[in-house]
Amino acid sequence: MNAPMTSGTTQTLMQYFAASEARIDQWRTLSRLARALDGRGSDAGAVVEIQRCLRELAPIECLNAYPGQALLDQLNDRLKRGEWAAFHRMAARISAALQTNAYREDSAAWALDDEVEAVMGDVLPPAQGLSSGRRPYFEVLVVAAMDRSHWTSLKETFRRLRRPEDEFIYEIVAVDSFEDAVLAANFNYNVQAVLVSEGFIFDSQQDIPVLRELIAQFVPEDAQDGDLGGALAGVLSHLRPELDIYLTTDRDPAAVAGSDEVAGVRRVFYGPEEPMEMHLSILGGIKDRYRTPYFDNLKKYAARPIGTFHALPVARGKSIFKSNWIRDMGEFYGTNLFLAESSATTGGLDSLLDPTGNIKDAQELAARALGADRAFFVTNGTSTSNKIVHQAILTPGDIVLIDRDCHKSHHYGAVMCGAQPLYIDAFPLTQYSMYGSLGIRPIKQALLTLKAEGRLDKAKMLVLTNCTFDGHVANVQQTMLEVLAIKPDMVFLWDEAWFGFARFSPFLRRRTAMGGVAALRKLFASPAYREQYAKFKAEVGEIDPANQALLDTRLWPDPDAVRLRVYETDSVHKSMSALRQGSIVICSDQDWPKVEGPFKEAFYAHTSTSPNLQIIASLDLARRQMELEGFELVGKATQLAIEIRREINHHPLISKYFRCATPAEMIPAEYRKSGIEDFVVPGQTIADISRALNQDEFFLDPSRITLLCGNAGFDGTQFKALLSSDHDIQINKTSRNSVLVQININNTRSDMAHLIKALADISRDIDRRLAGGGEGARKAFDARVKDLVENVPDLPDFSRFHDAFRDDPASKSCEGHMREAYYLAFDDANCEYLGLNDPQVDERLKNGPDLVSAKFVIPYPPGFPIMVPGQVISQEIITFMRKLDVKEIHGFNAARGLQLLRPDVLEAHASGGKRR
Repeated sequence: MNAPMTSGTTQTLMQYFAASEARIDQWRTLSRLARALDGRGSDAGAVVEIQRCLRELAPIECLNAYPGQALLDQLNDRLKRGEWAAFHRMAARISAALQTNAYREDSAAWALDDEVEAVMGDVLPPAQGLSSGRRPYFEVLVVAAMDRSHWTSLKETFRRLRRPEDEFIYEIVAVDSFEDAVLAANFNYNVQAVLVSEGFIFDSQQDIPVLRELIAQFVPEDAQDGDLGGALAGVLSHLRPELDIYLTTDRDPAAVAGSDEVAGVRRVFYGPEEPMEMHLSILGGIKDRYRTPYFDNLKKYAARPIGTFHALPVARGKSIFKSNWIRDMGEFYGTNLFLAESSATTGGLDSLLDPTGNIKDAQELAARALGADRAFFVTNGTSTSNKIVHQAILTPGDIVLIDRDCHKSHHYGAVMCGAQPLYIDAFPLTQYSMYGSLGIRPIKQALLTLKAEGRLDKAKMLVLTNCTFDGHVANVQQTMLEVLAIKPDMVFLWDEAWFGFARFSPFLRRRTAMGGVAALRKLFASPAYREQYAKFKAEVGEIDPANQALLDTRLWPDPDAVRLRVYETDSVHKSMSALRQGSIVICSDQDWPKVEGPFKEAFYAHTSTSPNLQIIASLDLARRQMELEGFELVGKATQLAIEIRREINHHPLISKYFRCATPAEMIPAEYRKSGIEDFVVPGQTIADISRALNQDEFFLDPSRITLLCGNAGFDGTQFKALLSSDHDIQINKTSRNSVLVQININNTRSDMAHLIKALADISRDIDRRLAGGGEGARKAFDARVKDLVENVPDLPDFSRFHDAFRDDPASKSCEGHMREAYYLAFDDANCEYLGLNDPQVDERLKNGPDLVSAKFVIPYPPGFPIMVPGQVISQEIITFMRKLDVKEIHGFNAARGLQLLRPDVLEAHASGGKRR
């Protein structure tokens, strides 16, 4: 067990986000080697490789209940005896059970080799009670100072506590050290509860450097200084917040239970005096996460004989199942969909607009799962969630700092509430015709400009996309710290539509809005931070907007002045198992009592009085799944994304024409202090990835793969269509020379094989066409590639709002009253139209009067507004528009041309005194 790991496993274990997947890969390798050995007979080389695999698996297997010591002993015995067929059979069975999760449901998976045929139902220990599809399975980690020879009896003690009426079934995993407990929580996604008994040691007996490097990412340096039980509870709560942690103590249990050291502990027990209470508490903790208040009540409602006299003919399904013409609708969707429909809020269904029962309960569970103070279900998408927050926080005339290429719902939200958007440009990725994300420096520049002009008080909210469509993830904690140093009461809206899953990754969680809130709350409460702030204040003094050095200085806010006001919107349906349009608003707002009324009004304004009950139920279920298996599913999905990147970029044929863009290509070097360049660099470890997550201003979400297709001669739209029509692969977002491959908890290795096969087939076809087409075909192909990859148009930055829509045209800040321009354009008499190539366009760009957009113009791709109402159109915008070769441009009618606000209307508006 103490043998050092070889480089092969070291690289797998430490390469990135899912250590558990490295274990399963090792079992696949072992199964393949066993098959080869079985086919050849005795082969010294194969035996050596198998022994190596088993040695490397040994320290990991002791952290998992399955396959367990008995199976491993028998497997090793088969190897020693040279029983190759039997060894192959056992290795293949264990490997298959791990890959398919059969061990969670089938007692046969746990059987010794000579007992497999005798397995009948639930009779076989150790996994008594396991049978197909009956009781959800999990594992309990016991951390105790006991001789390892007693672990078997410990496990038997808990097995004897099982009862037929138990809703769940579990097995025990025992460790005797702090470090092994951290490893088990990281490697073993089946662990759902931890029973900590005092007196255990800190250091693992497994002296394996690669594992210690993994542990170091989660364990603070001072972890050994105090009580190990409390310290371990804190580390495990940070690593996996969903875990139920229990403590057994031989000290005064009342004193321990009332101390701060067990704040994250679910219950304290006095020694081993109440094993049945421990058992029931463990099951109760799982039941608390498993329950879905709204979904459970909806199922009960559907089973009742309800007479409906309200306005939903489809409720109960009679109008469908008795129909002569649409019975196939019922056959397709099934009975329960209609039995569970109602427009009533009685009978246990509750009201989304004013929840007091199970919806309220479900939202509180969602807030807990996502690390927020409050949560609100939204059934018409995150576009609506964003508008709710805008309308709740902003009033007419307020300034909202906003990324110009954010989702259009934010732009429309600013129009609806009458706020002035102060647009800030993200860093450009011109080579892919897309923007990256919004850096801290330009945000600070905008705030300091407002402060210098005495208008900082008007800046109410900062809107940031995290992560972006293309995977750019902000350093949330640093961003909020530096902004709060300038504007201590700034409200943050983090649009995490694509990033809700990150809460359930111990690596990515720190980069979420609520992960940032948790870190800042802890930081501001610490004496060490006050010392840091005092040092900063002594060196810098007051925040002076004239001091340009502040733009490149790390700023620290006054902990006594800060108001933490943070909102996060998640498209649950985009990264979790919810129905389309299922969204959520979560928040941790220190000043919630002041905003509760406006928030409710905004919620009422945007929420249907007839919300879809199935969407609400799916939000409830998505929370249940992520609390109980999000850690497992997100880790697997992320590891799959890493493997797809590796397979494409290292494939000798595919990589000639296609490539996954690396972090170095997607994030400029100045934002990557860690120096990370790729996810698949030999020798790179999880420590390097963790360093990037801690240090870098931007990190690339591995699961969002920008697949470059320009070198294959395809623009993004063409390639998207080809994948769909010829290969049954669906893609959403495209750019001029790329498509976005999104990996989520739904994807499997079979999906990876499907994609790789399609890319290989397309690459072979390109090779054949070029080989058979002669020099002319090659020249045409090279010209097409050059046009897509090199001749890309520059991205136009936001220009400015026309003076007619600005409070102070002389201001260096660039916010404007976009709402006024938006509604001016409603009267077509206020508008003029010019063709994109009309000579007047160039004349007016040169000599005036200004060309001022009357509406939002959004080309797809790149998918952000290059013009907004009231914006002065620049030469860069016109040049970009003329080079665009995309067919879908929202807000632009090629036949009529650019829709502009007439100069005389602008002059009248500026002088008419209509505003405010």
